[in-house]
Amino acid sequence: MTFWEIIVSMLGQGLFTTIVTTILAAILALVLGFAGGLMRLSNNRFVRFIVAIYVEVFRGTSLLVQLFWIYFVLPMFGITMSALTAAVLAIGLNYGAYTSEVVRSGIQSVDKGQTEASIALNFTPAQRMRRIIIPQAFIIMLPNLGNQLIELFKSTSLVALITLTDLTYQANVLNASTLQTTEIYTALLVLYFLIAWPLTKGIQILERKLTEGRM
Repeated sequence: MTFWEIIVSMLGQGLFTTIVTTILAAILALVLGFAGGLMRLSNNRFVRFIVAIYVEVFRGTSLLVQLFWIYFVLPMFGITMSALTAAVLAIGLNYGAYTSEVVRSGIQSVDKGQTEASIALNFTPAQRMRRIIIPQAFIIMLPNLGNQLIELFKSTSLVALITLTDLTYQANVLNASTLQTTEIYTALLVLYFLIAWPLTKGIQILERKLTEGRM
């Protein structure tokens, strides 16, 4: 097979699975990240403690082990799920833990005077967070959130290990049948770069748009 035939062979189901896994896991990670980040700032010590356990467990253990545990161990307790669901859950939970720290630090980076001004304007805590704090904090968070998204996308290569037919799985199948190892894994490298590069540039463009007139 030629180099381009190899690339075409890895598209289709492999590309679709990689993109779907990335999108779903990113949504879950963002939801968990923002919820966890806000809860880390709660006045309730019990809430902070529960979220801290979640963050430390998922940041302190390997994503690969988490993926295996969810897919292979949970069925022993009667919780069975598809490979796609397990992949989205493992990656989303893992990156949600990291994202929560980005959210927490971003919110804490907003000038305290903004909070004091919103209190003077008689805003409720929810209004302060929604209208004043989060819009400013989001701009601070954006570079780190972009980095998390790229890392999340690259981590989807692990899902091949639970038989999910992503790009890496397709590459492994092709390699087993053709033994064109150099060409196949070079093509895989190129495909991951071609997908990651627009994501990186998109985040940079969004960051520039949001910071226009603020500097």
